Amino acid sequence: MPEVKGRWVYLLGLALLLLTPLLHAKAIPTTPGWNDWQDASLHVASGQSIQAAIDSAHPGQAIIVEAGTYAEQVTITTSGIKLIGKGASIVPPGSPVQNTCSGLAGPGTEAGICIQGQDIVLADYVQEHRKVLSVGQAVRGVLVTGFEISGFSGLDIAVVGGQDCRVANNILYDGAQYGCLTVGSENTVVDTNTVAATADMLFIGICMDDMSNVRTTNNDISNYAIGLCVQTNGAFVHGNSVTNSCIGAYVDPGVTGAQVIDNHISNANPICPSIPDLGVLGVAMIGASNTLVKQNTIEGLTANGVNDATAVGVIIIDDPGTGTPASGNLVVGNVLRNNDFDIFVNTTGTNNVIEDNQCSTPAELCT
Repeated sequence: MPEVKGRWVYLLGLALLLLTPLLHAKAIPTTPGWNDWQDASLHVASGQSIQAAIDSAHPGQAIIVEAGTYAEQVTITTSGIKLIGKGASIVPPGSPVQNTCSGLAGPGTEAGICIQGQDIVLADYVQEHRKVLSVGQAVRGVLVTGFEISGFSGLDIAVVGGQDCRVANNILYDGAQYGCLTVGSENTVVDTNTVAATADMLFIGICMDDMSNVRTTNNDISNYAIGLCVQTNGAFVHGNSVTNSCIGAYVDPGVTGAQVIDNHISNANPICPSIPDLGVLGVAMIGASNTLVKQNTIEGLTANGVNDATAVGVIIIDDPGTGTPASGNLVVGNVLRNNDFDIFVNTTGTNNVIEDNQCSTPAELCT
């Protein structure tokens, strides 16, 4: 026992000797990281300014917005901001505020919440929205959740030059051009939002025009001409519901590798057959390639007897504007019912595969 006790005394003394310099050392100051601000949430009460709270927030800080109606446009440029609504509604202010989203969806249009990177270069507006040519520095890791946003002239929420940003569990009403648009961004997630036009049908519910890796999942979209606009290579579009629209999911010419899986597209808006150059389509691959369309349910798409109009559940054709062929698309395991026509393929492209779909027209493409 004396030997053991002596050894412990020796080890304790050695430990104290080694620790002494550390105990007397001066603390080295550190720069707070995102995690350092997680417990220091800012709170915005009704009548206060959301933008003022954002402007004073540190990277990574949460901002809790209490119930109330806030007439303002919100701009987020700080990475890691978590903007959390607790019964908060955002509506247009009396005077517009200029930011990167001003004019994004056409001259004079504005966004309710604009999540924007720095030094963004935009192309001129031609149609739909301005394209992002370059991003100097992305805004990273922003979360927007729990808001009702309504009535903006361009977009209810836009992500421009973002990375790893998330738009989730919001109610987006009456964004005149878009409910939500993510453009020039990477790894955006748009999840479990309700996007709806409450009166006349509007333009696009959710559009993905990103650099890479966008995920649009579990959203409910209604009364938009185009429910889901897919302009990102490799986009993952899963578990969404689109109803009372003209086109459920439109995969743009030249887009490759999009995945449109397990969505429910139903009951076209009765006005759609009478709109020139639009029609009624469930999932449209127009000059798109290597798209996977799998396990979707597409039903109730009809032209209501309008002359020269047909409603189609899944369509694969070349781009009529540029001639870009549709190639390598796989349509498998879908359920199509009560549509004027279930599947239509007319393309100069190759390697399009249609198999194991429960449908009736045409018989040779259905099981």
